[in-house]
Amino acid sequence: MESTSVVNAGEALFRPVRTGNAFEETVERLLQAIRLGVVGAGERLPSERELAERLGVSRVTLREAIRALSDAGYVESRRGRYGGTFVHDTLPAPPEPGGTVDTVSLEDALSLRYVLETGAAEMAAARSLSPADRQHLTGTLAEAAGADLGDYRRKDSRLHLAIAEVTASGSLTTAMADARTRVNQLLDRIPLLPPNLEHSNAQHEAIVDAILAGDAPAARRAMAEHIEGTASLLRAFLS
Repeated sequence: MESTSVVNAGEALFRPVRTGNAFEETVERLLQAIRLGVVGAGERLPSERELAERLGVSRVTLREAIRALSDAGYVESRRGRYGGTFVHDTLPAPPEPGGTVDTVSLEDALSLRYVLETGAAEMAAARSLSPADRQHLTGTLAEAAGADLGDYRRKDSRLHLAIAEVTASGSLTTAMADARTRVNQLLDRIPLLPPNLEHSNAQHEAIVDAILAGDAPAARRAMAEHIEGTASLLRAFLS
């Protein structure tokens, strides 16, 4: 298949919101981009003008949303020539681990993730990737492998989104971002286990290697194995 430019996850996330809940959805989109690592720690959000245009909201609504995220400890505004809205280096801690969730909701989130992510890995491997695509994958893989516990979830999410991005399907990237947000809300309720993270990093490498080699069946199998491991932990702690 012909290679096209990589789909940017920011384009998928910063899409027009519905007018009925403009403020709430603007907060949701900005927070989603931060938690998924699309805008990383210490990085600047797009300009106010650009965000307002892309989200389809007024600057007043956007400023209110940014102020809410600033009050919650996610971003800070800086003045001056190199000013703007920046993501804090350290984000607020997720909820304390523990608790159970509705089994039907859990299985629904896991099923959607399985279909989307195995399909994305297979599709990415089937494409003729550009040098930029390959660099994007290896770069996000390295960042996930080197992440500490406090930043692991964001770097992990960023790698998975990168796989969707190199499929060049904006719709798939959008769906992946939404599904990953649901999964992260579940993952935030269970402890981070270092042995599992080591295993995940090895699986990440196998997935990316298969994609770069153009081996679509192997990429799908590696992603399925990876997702099933995470699903087992979520069922164990939350069911």
